[in-house]
Amino acid sequence: MKTDSQLQADVLEELRADARVNPSEIAVAVKDGVVSLGGEVDTLSKRIAAGQDAERVHGVRAIVNDLRVHLSIDQRSSDSDIAHAAVNALLWDTEVPDKTVKVRVQNGWVWLVGEADWNYQRLAAERAIENIAGVKGVTNIVRLKPRVPATDLEEDLTRALRRVAKLADQTIEVTVHGTTVRLSGSVATWADRTVAEHVVWSAPGVTAVENELTVRAGITA
Repeated sequence: MKTDSQLQADVLEELRADARVNPSEIAVAVKDGVVSLGGEVDTLSKRIAAGQDAERVHGVRAIVNDLRVHLSIDQRSSDSDIAHAAVNALLWDTEVPDKTVKVRVQNGWVWLVGEADWNYQRLAAERAIENIAGVKGVTNIVRLKPRVPATDLEEDLTRALRRVAKLADQTIEVTVHGTTVRLSGSVATWADRTVAEHVVWSAPGVTAVENELTVRAGITA
């Protein structure tokens, strides 16, 4: 069982091991297993990487990523330049559906709109934008096209979750309402929670996932 101070030390160590980030820019606070990241970084990719680092640490129950992206003058790009770069990035990414995902840009923030067939395509569009110079953040509101889900979707998803080695013995309940799937119960780690959600998104016909899985306490105050 880890204390909050041990968790804090582990997260800091994970950040120091990641060449993508500068740990001196990131403040780490932990309370009851919930990790809060604060401070300023100079790229969106660093903000995302720091969150991924925290997610990998065993014992983390939740992550609050309050890192702000602050661009220096020489890093800033006009909204027009960002929009052109975003269009090209989406065009060249083979996982992004052609012509159905659009971008809007305002003050360095990118909104992704339109439609996709699968959630992995929505995520691919987001990843394609994250490393563009001058982008401060991405809001992904791409909709999934309606599809008729399998009649036994609840049972299919339950089996799919049990096929994943790290989830096989976890306490996960699946409830389906139309094309929305709700996950409830508990898992051992925050990373397991993310894996479970990815499994559900892979099912045909799913257009929304309500992930209410909690991470079991693995720390002492």
